[in-house]
Amino acid sequence: MTETSIRRGPAYRIHTERLVLRCWTPADAPLVQTAIAESLEHLRAWLPWALYEPETLENKIARLRRYRGDFDLDRDYVYGIFNRDETQVLGSTGLHTRLGRGVREIGYWIHKAHVKQGLATEVSAALTQVAMVLDQVQRVEIHCDPQNVASASVPRKLGFTHEATLRHRAVSPAGKLRDTMVWTLLAAEYPNSPAAKRSIEAYDACGQRLI
Repeated sequence: MTETSIRRGPAYRIHTERLVLRCWTPADAPLVQTAIAESLEHLRAWLPWALYEPETLENKIARLRRYRGDFDLDRDYVYGIFNRDETQVLGSTGLHTRLGRGVREIGYWIHKAHVKQGLATEVSAALTQVAMVLDQVQRVEIHCDPQNVASASVPRKLGFTHEATLRHRAVSPAGKLRDTMVWTLLAAEYPNSPAAKRSIEAYDACGQRLI
């Protein structure tokens, strides 16, 4: 077995300076339900799925089971964002595969009590490292509403390029057509990007360190 194959992901657990990112489990349902409830108005401004919250604990458990199943089957990678002792959910993030082979799209939301603290940037830097080093993708993208200034600042800080603003390609939570900014970091650009300079640890499903 080569070193490259040993180091292959997925990364089930990622440690950053302040956070733990890990694959959701059904047992996390009460914590994530609380985090969403406390942040609901904040989330409804930008995320259409928040309009369908709050959902029952049973539905939340079923949702986390689906996330876990997709993770285990390498279909999609959704992570919980936790404080370091994992007693509180601070948000959620994902390395999404919906853009096709060789590409990952990063999405995120942060608990309203923890915004403007650089957590989304810390999370996105970590997932960019995982995508580039472990998944060996050719491109990482971040998409956001042009009106969401805080979200748009994340890829800018990490060295992504604003590649395009796609007009009327998405729907706002109010049901209106809205524009979408597309930010891109290429594999050749990654080694010199701010994202590559962040210190992280990543572990596989058995707890073996990958990064």
